[in-house]
Amino acid sequence: MDPGPGGESRVVGRYALHGAIASGGMATVHLGRLLGPVGFSRTVAIKRLHAQLAADPEFVSMFLDEARLVARIRHPNVVQTLDVVATAGELFLVMDYAPGESLARLTRGSRRERPSLRIVTAVMAGVLHGLHAAHEAKDERGKALGIVHRDVSPQNILVGTDGVAKLIDFGVAKAAGRVQTTKDGEIKGKLSYMPPEQLTGGDVSRQTDIYAAGVILWELITGRRLFSGDHEGVIVTKVLEAKVSPPSQVLFDDAKRRTLDAVEMRGLALLDPMIMRALDRDPAARFRTARELAIELERALPPATASEVGDWVERTAHDVLAARAAKVAEVEGAAAPPLDSQALIQHIALSASQSGPYAASGPASLPAMPASVRMMQPIPRAAPIEPAYPVTQPSSISVAHAALPAAERPGSRLSVYALAAIAIGTLLIAGVLGARLLKQDRANPPRAATESPATPDAGANRMHDTSNADEVGPGAPPINLGLPGPGTPATSGPVSPPQTPPPRATTKRATPPRPPPSAPQPPANDCNPPYYFEGGVKKYKPNCV
Repeated sequence: MDPGPGGESRVVGRYALHGAIASGGMATVHLGRLLGPVGFSRTVAIKRLHAQLAADPEFVSMFLDEARLVARIRHPNVVQTLDVVATAGELFLVMDYAPGESLARLTRGSRRERPSLRIVTAVMAGVLHGLHAAHEAKDERGKALGIVHRDVSPQNILVGTDGVAKLIDFGVAKAAGRVQTTKDGEIKGKLSYMPPEQLTGGDVSRQTDIYAAGVILWELITGRRLFSGDHEGVIVTKVLEAKVSPPSQVLFDDAKRRTLDAVEMRGLALLDPMIMRALDRDPAARFRTARELAIELERALPPATASEVGDWVERTAHDVLAARAAKVAEVEGAAAPPLDSQALIQHIALSASQSGPYAASGPASLPAMPASVRMMQPIPRAAPIEPAYPVTQPSSISVAHAALPAAERPGSRLSVYALAAIAIGTLLIAGVLGARLLKQDRANPPRAATESPATPDAGANRMHDTSNADEVGPGAPPINLGLPGPGTPATSGPVSPPQTPPPRATTKRATPPRPPPSAPQPPANDCNPPYYFEGGVKKYKPNCV
């Protein structure tokens, strides 16, 4: 199951797992490649939990908690976790790959080039900014997670060839909501970088990580270990009781002390009190935040540029970086054949032209995608294996055409669009007619429900009489039926056709009709004319009958 020599590898999910590039007590880090469609690929680092630990629920919980925590930390000085893969009883964390080396290996050995104080300031300021981002991380609801790394050490600081220092390995970090918790009497981390409160089982906080950063600063400047011993008991005793000397005093007392220029001497005089404050045994006396210490370092001694730090990394770890770069080039070259970009563009254009709403009818004759732009799968995939641990898989959004109804298939999109256009046109016509009818209703308000046609007076045809329009209440104009009044003989000549009023909407209005206002009572002695209209009904005056 392990990646073999000679470039052999295995597929884990959508990643190709290659040879190991680092190893620790809990996991091994491998070089990996993301296998994406149309030749897309990406080099990643894959952290693989040791097989003997994958069956231990405690280590599995610790491993998964690390992925959840780091996913909430977004900062250039923290290595990002991209994915989690569980398959065949194994667990993998997929992380960003950053060419570089750990700070422990960069400073190990007497023949190594000791970093200048400006490089030390640049590296540790970046680490402290990353720690501050972890300390301030929040969950999805905006609640602080209270992350404490608890294992800040040179082994967990990666310095890249780009000059950026990154914090890694949050496997033993303490945070709210973790599934895996520390058992009573159990200590997580490296003893030489633990503050007294962590060794004695007290509460840990962000000041715990600040203390560990202070130990690393002291060691980088002096080139010596601050707390060392033959066994763990000696180390614990020194951490709890030993007196710590300022870095400058250790350099001046050392027979092999390094030569410092004037700028470094002034900077060292300013760094001493900061380091001693970070190493105070009382957590309350230390810096309040990691960012505060980082800003003080940058003010005391101007940090080196990213290119200067990157050059130091390449000089110090040249052989290791060259071998790793050759391995990366071999993996990338084998997994990524030359991409025919012109063929890819033509294929996409033809696909769009034959699947759009104006595609020609009949079966599509889409040419096959060129081999250079197909999905890259250099390694045959094994039969699917049920994961040993529940992993949430994203739901697929691709649907096969054969599973769609006929009206939803790409070949039938034209009819769908035609039906939609007809429906929209019908709605528009109905809206225009409704607007016109509403306008007519407003110009000619409806009469009362009890209204009856106006009765013309005897001996007169009121067909064209509009002289009394002002005497009729608003909203109740007389209706001309074109018929002779009672007692009026029909004319012998041709009769003009009756005037038909405009059609009204047959649907009843939602709001009830307004009651017609009462017509004003005419004076009693006014008999010209001898009638009046009330509520649309013609009535004769009593004194005129």
